[in-house]
This record gives sequence, C-alpha cells and structure tokens, in this order.
Amino acid sequence: MEKQLVTVRPLKKSDRKKIAEYANNKKIWQNLRDIMPHPYTLEDADVFLQMVALEDPLCTFAIAYKGKFAGVCGLNLETDIYRNSCEIGYWIGEPFWSKGIATEAVGWLAKYAFEKLGKVRIHTGVFEYNVASMRVLEKCGFEKEGVFRKALTKDGKLYNEVRYALVK
Repeated sequence: MEKQLVTVRPLKKSDRKKIAEYANNKKIWQNLRDIMPHPYTLEDADVFLQMVALEDPLCTFAIAYKGKFAGVCGLNLETDIYRNSCEIGYWIGEPFWSKGIATEAVGWLAKYAFEKLGKVRIHTGVFEYNVASMRVLEKCGFEKEGVFRKALTKDGKLYNEVRYALVK
C-alpha cells in the first residue's frame, strides 16, 4: 500500500454522517471504552465534534483513506507527574479494515506527539482479544509492557488489558 493513500487531518462537521455510520458498529464498540455510546447516533457525532473543537492543542483527528473518512485517532494528554506522557487511541470503520490504515495513522500520531507536543512517552491498553490492534502497535514500534489481569469490564465481562508503550 502506498503511504500517501492514508492521511490524518482535523475533523470536519462534514465527517459527522460517516462518524455515526462507522461508529455505530458493535465490533468497533467492543474494543473501545464505554464513553463511546452504542448505538451511536448523529447526535453523538455532533457532541463528539463539539468536544473536539474545544481542544487546545488539537489532539483528535480524522483518518482518511484515498481522501475518504475512514476513522478517528487521538491522544489524551496526561497531567501532573505524567505530563510528559499521553495515551493513544484509534478506530477504523469496518469497510477499511486490513488495509494498513491504522498502522499509518498511529505512526503519524506518534510522530506528532513527540515532535509537535514534546511528549516523551505514548501508552495505551488493548483488550486481550484485539490482536489486530496489538499488531498495529507493534508495527509502529510500541513494546508490550505487561498484562493487567481482569482489569477491563466490557459488555458485562472481565478481560485482561495488554499494555503497550513507545518511548522517544
């Protein structure tokens, strides 16, 4: 796949329909925190876009493939003694799975965190069953730091969390 096919850009109001369409998928919801509603509506997309519009610095972006909205990626900036760290998150709409899109987006976002935001560490936790996401992180140089046993509750069940980090 040619890298220029994947771009990361600021979200736009015109993304709202595709955000709602792709995010309203239990397969995506199953791998995200419960703050992501399911079902996911146009109103949820509007609230999300309003929240992102308030970010300073901008930390949440659209992922596009061949110019079409394909998903979202972002950083949660840490504070206090963790101020040099951030948490990375991302999701890709199901029509765009298995194309290397998340890998390109995560690589771009890591570079942004280090070079533009001055962060030293990027971390994330992954549900034990989300092998595709683990592969994305590993391809981008993230290292598995450990497993937090029965740390996550999703859809009424307990799961292990696999922790990854990338250090500048």
